[in-house]
Amino acid sequence: MLATEYEKLRGEIHELVEKYGRERNSLLPILQAIQSKYSYIPDVGMQEIADLLGIHPVEIYSVVSFYSFLDENPKAKLVIRLCRTISCDMAGRKKIERQLENDLGIKFGESTPDGMFHLEWANCIGMCDQGPAMLVNDRIYTKVTPSRVIEIIKESKKIYIESLAVKKEAHHQ
Repeated sequence: MLATEYEKLRGEIHELVEKYGRERNSLLPILQAIQSKYSYIPDVGMQEIADLLGIHPVEIYSVVSFYSFLDENPKAKLVIRLCRTISCDMAGRKKIERQLENDLGIKFGESTPDGMFHLEWANCIGMCDQGPAMLVNDRIYTKVTPSRVIEIIKESKKIYIESLAVKKEAHHQ
């Protein structure tokens, strides 16, 4: 991370600490905000959060490594998590797995070469009655069929690109 990027991250962390507070229960919202913006929690970010909250950096790392929705390493812009519970298995998860891998040209645990998509498993996303279910970043999809996979991929990419345009527009105002 370049010095200017580090300073920007540091400033954002200070703003988040002001917003959420310096208590331990502020840790998860701060981490989620950093994850949302950067797609991961940089090491220097973990150290800065630890310093500001008065928590040992190992505790921050243990939280980041415990939750599957937080990452310590950069991932793709769009992370697709497919539920692999028995109820999703029974609803046709294997077909969705194959379709995702075929359409994106990658296996689970991998990212596309352009850094747009990453496939990973979710142990449960709480939609057992509507499987197979998957998440694309924070957006949930239920009763997914192989024919819907390509639509979901296109829609997710479109939403991501539109969100970048909105952020860019807001930044220029």
